[in-house]
Amino acid sequence: MSRKPNSKIFTTLAAGGIVALALSQAVEAQDGQRVRIRGAIESLSGDQLVVKTREGSDATITLKAGWKVGGIRKASVEDIKPGDFVGVASLPKGNGPDGAIEVLIFPASMKGTGEGNRPWDARPNSQMTNATVSNAVKSVEGHTITLTYQGKEKTITIADATPIVTLAPATKDDLKTGAGVIVTGEKAADGSISASQVAVGLNGITPPM
Repeated sequence: MSRKPNSKIFTTLAAGGIVALALSQAVEAQDGQRVRIRGAIESLSGDQLVVKTREGSDATITLKAGWKVGGIRKASVEDIKPGDFVGVASLPKGNGPDGAIEVLIFPASMKGTGEGNRPWDARPNSQMTNATVSNAVKSVEGHTITLTYQGKEKTITIADATPIVTLAPATKDDLKTGAGVIVTGEKAADGSISASQVAVGLNGITPPM
């Protein structure tokens, strides 16, 4: 799998450049003003994007001037190698290792971005760990990876059906009706939502993050 960065997409928010769109879903701290909208495109007209959310309601998002789009494409567990930097959403599993519910493989140019472990909103009690893979082992029941971050270590199991994705270039032409998207934006006091970035699933996939 190619890890060559695309300078138009794979830059960081902290640097003030163009955001890698799926990255914003995986590393930004949650606060009262920021919202993440997951769903499928209903329509795009000018700067107005309407998304049918996974909760079943319609969300209208005003896209800011200069807004950008980035892609999320399917990957596989075999693509995860020691030394890779990943974002893994997981849930606790009793006394054993956490179980992954989704995995994002970052391009090499973004290694270290958002490193750490934090609460996540994919499911109740889920966490997001952005870390370096120090070990990857295949077993009869799936795969297990050991992650290292900020001097800490965490082991997570990856079942065979776990969604695994990576980032890819995309254009506004990919924002078709029915395409799965994640939009990270800001919600104003009047309830209106605006955003400068849209992450879209490519080749029919639903972005899991």
